[in-house]
Amino acid sequence: MSARENIIPVFVPHLGCPNDCVFCNQRHISGSQLPASAEDVRQAIEKAAALPLNGAKRQLAFYGGSFTAIPVKEQESLLGAAKEYLDKGIINSIRLSTRPDAIDGEVLKRLKSYGVETIELGAQSMDEKVLLLSGRGHTAKDVEDASGLIKDVGFKLILQMMTGLPGDTDESCIETVKKIIALKPDGVRVYPTVIVRDTALCDLWKAGKYIEHSVEDAVSICSKILPMFEQADIPVIRLGLNPTDDLSGGDAVGGAYHPALGELVKSRIMLNKARGLLADVKEDSCVVLGVEKSKISQMVGQHRQNVDSLCREFSLKQLKIREAQVKGEEILLLSVEK
Repeated sequence: MSARENIIPVFVPHLGCPNDCVFCNQRHISGSQLPASAEDVRQAIEKAAALPLNGAKRQLAFYGGSFTAIPVKEQESLLGAAKEYLDKGIINSIRLSTRPDAIDGEVLKRLKSYGVETIELGAQSMDEKVLLLSGRGHTAKDVEDASGLIKDVGFKLILQMMTGLPGDTDESCIETVKKIIALKPDGVRVYPTVIVRDTALCDLWKAGKYIEHSVEDAVSICSKILPMFEQADIPVIRLGLNPTDDLSGGDAVGGAYHPALGELVKSRIMLNKARGLLADVKEDSCVVLGVEKSKISQMVGQHRQNVDSLCREFSLKQLKIREAQVKGEEILLLSVEK
């Protein structure tokens, strides 16, 4: 996925979805109450087309529903409206989200004919117990089969996974990551579970039958799985739900909802790397660590959390973070003084 893409979102909440997963209320998650129409597609594109591109490409993205489970006539109405602008060069690509069990050869042929470039599959987990307890209505094999078909036909494949679902553990999350990596997607989205108002998961939580996946839980597990995707050269294009007024205004009643979750995870990854560097440093030392300029705030941590944690853990007299000529999340031990 290109970082130089101007995304034009069109939300289709629950449109076509045959299931009510325990965690899901798409209207609250997307902030959209009504299914999209062809006219909504045209208006969204026209509005975006009036803005300067500055070298970026425009991508029309259908979010929020199981697009390929929509009645074919409605699919074609929405896709047809988008293709008008694709053919004129006003948009450059089309992306949509769907379920693994709503993909077959005929579906993919239809999507190709309308110029769809990228398909996102909501895998969520590759653990059968977790899928069952979450009410997903599909199996891990459905994910594998659909992913293979999508790749074979030549679409870009994005897989979505969640952490902290009912029955999930850190170990099952790690196994899900390994199985997703084996499918060789072009990118992944990682969504730690948020308890959304008016969902079955919210009812289970209130009844004490589900223990929430807290922000700290999400930061802990995601700081382990993100490096796995990076090592496999699979970009994580989203971490955590996109903040909306509805979610921030009270629809997210519990779980791992934080508007800066990605930054918290990256900061934790830096903390874990720094721990390795400081393992042999003697107590009461004054230490200077060097990181790339753009990573200084991540290394320091929110409210100096990383610096304070490392000072306590390694009994340091002082820890300073400085700019260094390094790349990415690399950390240098610049000096150690007693």
